[in-house]
Amino acid sequence: MASETGTSVRIGRALLSVDDKSGLEPLGRELHALGIELWATGGTRAALISAGIPARAAEELTGIGAWFGGRVKTLHPALLGGILAPRTEEGRRELAERGLLAFDLVVVNFYPFERHLAEAPDATDREEYVDIGGITLARAAAKNHGGVTVATDPSEYASLLDELRTQGGTISAETRRGQAREAFRRVAEYDAAIAADLFAPKAGDDSFPGVILLRREPLRLRYGENPHQRAAVYRAGAGFRPRTFEVLKGDSLSYTNLLDVDTALEIVSEFPLPAAAVVKHATPCGVAEGSTIREALERAVATDPVARFGCAIAVNRPLADGDTAPLHGVFVDLLAAPEITPEARAALDRRPKLKLVRTAPPDPETARWEARSSFGRVLVQEADRRQLAPGEMRPVTSHRATPEQLCSLDFAWRVVRHAKSNAIVLSQGAATVGIGSGQPTRVKAVELACEVAGERARGSVLASDAFFPFPDGMELAGKAGVVAALQPGGSLRDPEVIAAAEVAGIAMYFTGWRVFRH
Repeated sequence: MASETGTSVRIGRALLSVDDKSGLEPLGRELHALGIELWATGGTRAALISAGIPARAAEELTGIGAWFGGRVKTLHPALLGGILAPRTEEGRRELAERGLLAFDLVVVNFYPFERHLAEAPDATDREEYVDIGGITLARAAAKNHGGVTVATDPSEYASLLDELRTQGGTISAETRRGQAREAFRRVAEYDAAIAADLFAPKAGDDSFPGVILLRREPLRLRYGENPHQRAAVYRAGAGFRPRTFEVLKGDSLSYTNLLDVDTALEIVSEFPLPAAAVVKHATPCGVAEGSTIREALERAVATDPVARFGCAIAVNRPLADGDTAPLHGVFVDLLAAPEITPEARAALDRRPKLKLVRTAPPDPETARWEARSSFGRVLVQEADRRQLAPGEMRPVTSHRATPEQLCSLDFAWRVVRHAKSNAIVLSQGAATVGIGSGQPTRVKAVELACEVAGERARGSVLASDAFFPFPDGMELAGKAGVVAALQPGGSLRDPEVIAAAEVAGIAMYFTGWRVFRH
């Protein structure tokens, strides 16, 4: 049994039971060289023996082998008693009376439930990948970390071995606490995946998740919103549908990079045709569709030549040779695309400060929830996936928009829902010409959008994320040359707003629902 030196515990006996056998051979070899007695379960022991590393069978202690196809093999007092026994005189006496061996180190990882879900999301036997024995061993060892060290991930082996070598075969209390914390974290993560995905909500079940697990990701952020703030990335559980991405070139991403590119990706996911979105400070400053990505980029970056400086851009099609020509002379901080051809990559490699990210736009059908924080709490809401139906554009003026203008209104509505409230978008066809967002009053948002558009405001259409509380916004839009407007309606002064649109010759439509984004 282990002996304690101060707060350190000497490791004399180890139990190994792992599904992921990466790093197992060097770990077993080093533990054996340090004089540690190894015991292992079936497959783990077979791997050690085949590598020439002595290890005794756990079945010698349990006497039961594997029951029910392996469902029961480590759930036995001979193993759990040796892990959970208090490291006290009374505990040692009871171990001896019961003829049990104490384990000082438990190395365990679990059946790959999460990997199985990813590889076979429609499998009907997912419950067979729910680990019971491994979870129990890890929890037992973590609970008794006063005398037991636990390792639940191969990435932990190297540091444990280094401490054993340099500290005379002992592990400190600080390390044992840290390993126990990681074990409990891993168990919680594993159980949360099961709770969320094994019994996934059925179609029509809109229940909010009872528990949300936030898992720290290894992605290193340069800083938070400002260089003096640290930042980290956490992944949420089921329903949030995190996207995979790969930084192909450039510096590590920052907190604001992620916010900007996420906004850009959400925008381009709105459109079925090739589309590009230019985003600065997490709000769009240029969006366009085109027959090609090159055309979409050309039109998107033309919206606001001032605001686009240092922007993030996302496209919803692969970038090919020549597509990035419209970006010549434009300072782009980050560019995201689902794929980049070698020719396009060669051209982009000549831009030393550009961060290039490969990731696909989100699938509007999959993301269910989105989260923010406030008051030290997490706010969760449904992701806004509601689409504007043609019948929801209700005319409220005598003027009527042309079919082309109605399509442009639909385009502007898809953009304005991603701009910070109060928000106004002016568009010509399937391209923005002016965006005003994040303003304390709606008339200020109209003023800003018209200022950005300049002469391009003449003949444009307008979308507003919420109703106009006063007629001044319509009056200003009419003077700028706006010909059609789409807004939710619902203001006490709707009659005055409609009257202002009539006077200005604006064809106004109400949707009946708003698209705030704070």
